[in-house]
Amino acid sequence: MKFSAVSQSLSRWAGSARTFYAAVALIFLWSLSGPYFHYNDTWQLIINTSTTIITFLMVFLIQNTQNRDNDILHIKIDELLRATKDAQNAVLSLDGLDRKQLEKLRKEYKTMGDSETITVTTLTTEREQPKTDLNQA
Repeated sequence: MKFSAVSQSLSRWAGSARTFYAAVALIFLWSLSGPYFHYNDTWQLIINTSTTIITFLMVFLIQNTQNRDNDILHIKIDELLRATKDAQNAVLSLDGLDRKQLEKLRKEYKTMGDSETITVTTLTTEREQPKTDLNQA
């Protein structure tokens, strides 16, 4: 079985309400067992070690899930850009740019966005273009 399939299954299981309630029940049982073990170091070590191991493994599980979701989101956005007639297909390959290049490109898009305003009403969104010599009424 592939890691991604195991990761997806574990992610669904770990994120369920049933798993949360089971974890709360285990912690409650552990705390009730304290007087029986006289709250000794071994009693504390059991919960500390267990939670550390689970947290360590969950980091990899969460990262795998986030990477997968991020890839899916990028593919969907890429498809929308590809299907849009006026979109610049060059933005489909931004993955290879470094941080400075991305910041420069972001500023260029912000400048383009600053030239338009959006008026949001309860029913519709209306785009207002800045008045130029060509579209002044």
